[in-house]
Amino acid sequence: MTASDMATNADKVNLLGLSRKKMEAFFEALGEKKFRANQVIQWIHQHGVDDIDAMTNVSKALRTRLHEVAEIRGPEVVHHHQSRDGTRKWVMKMAGGNSVETVLIPDGDRATLCVSSQIGCSLDCTFCSTGKRGFNRNLSAAEIIGQVWIAMRTFLPYDRTTSRPITNVVMMGMGEPLLNFDNVVDAMDLMMDDWAYSISKRRVTLSTSGVVPALDKLGAVSDVSLAISLHAANDELREQLVPLNRKYPIAELLAATKRYLAGLSDKRKATIEYTLIDGVNDQPKHARELAAVLRDLPCKVNLIPFNPFSESSFRRPSNETVKRFQDILSRAGYVATVRTPRGDDIDAACGQLVGQFEDRTRRSARLNIPVANLAS
Repeated sequence: MTASDMATNADKVNLLGLSRKKMEAFFEALGEKKFRANQVIQWIHQHGVDDIDAMTNVSKALRTRLHEVAEIRGPEVVHHHQSRDGTRKWVMKMAGGNSVETVLIPDGDRATLCVSSQIGCSLDCTFCSTGKRGFNRNLSAAEIIGQVWIAMRTFLPYDRTTSRPITNVVMMGMGEPLLNFDNVVDAMDLMMDDWAYSISKRRVTLSTSGVVPALDKLGAVSDVSLAISLHAANDELREQLVPLNRKYPIAELLAATKRYLAGLSDKRKATIEYTLIDGVNDQPKHARELAAVLRDLPCKVNLIPFNPFSESSFRRPSNETVKRFQDILSRAGYVATVRTPRGDDIDAACGQLVGQFEDRTRRSARLNIPVANLAS
């Protein structure tokens, strides 16, 4: 395949989304040495450039050729909001006019970027605003890593040797990452690439609702950290909160999680995400059930008090209920933390991301599910 062939469909190759392997293949197709990939990746992702002529250690002849067959094109920032607690949210327009939301959460010397992988979500989890809005399409690798690129450019210039404006990335934004497997893996590879963002594999986390075959596939190609979006400890309740559970029940999901952890070169724990919903899954019996079902899994538990949104009749539990649930898990020997709501004044909290897009599933017209209809 020639470089011109690679550019046929979209006229020009968007260099922003090329992983190291694909960038090397691109330059070899141009008749260039593979080391050019390192140079260009560094210019794009460490220096934040979108101008090929700014790459001063690339020959003028090669820059001219790159102008003919390539471009560096990130998402368009439509809105940039900042919360009173310092949380930032970007609304980014993608190809086709749809938009997604990306959130940066500062916390002392850490700053975590929550990245979207799809426009909308096809999984229809009942407690998530994104799921209520339906699904449009997968994001390209350029659109995924472009969210990191846009956020990093907000802080330019900065000295990578003394400070990093983004220390952690979580694939916990809009969409189910494992249903956009190849593009998500390419984007995460760039996050961890030393010539790009050089973020530790322990600080890049993929969150999944439990696409078991894709989780096993992930273990063969990546070693990022893992978060499991669980939210219930029995299949009856989880099937109502997370419909994917009908296909991949809890036992299968936890077995796949164990396999993934066993395949890592270091000892790491999975993070179990559990959204606490008033009167649905927040009672002591639910906490004891959760402690029992996680008994053989190396994990920590992240409790997330439900963040309200307009299409849902669910409610956030009281602080006392959350503390009681946490205490039961702690006494059972688990590290259980409570996620403090961040950015809820700009609808940037967990479960509140919606973007703006055409719903191809027509799910957005569906009525609310009353709490009373859920098993307890």
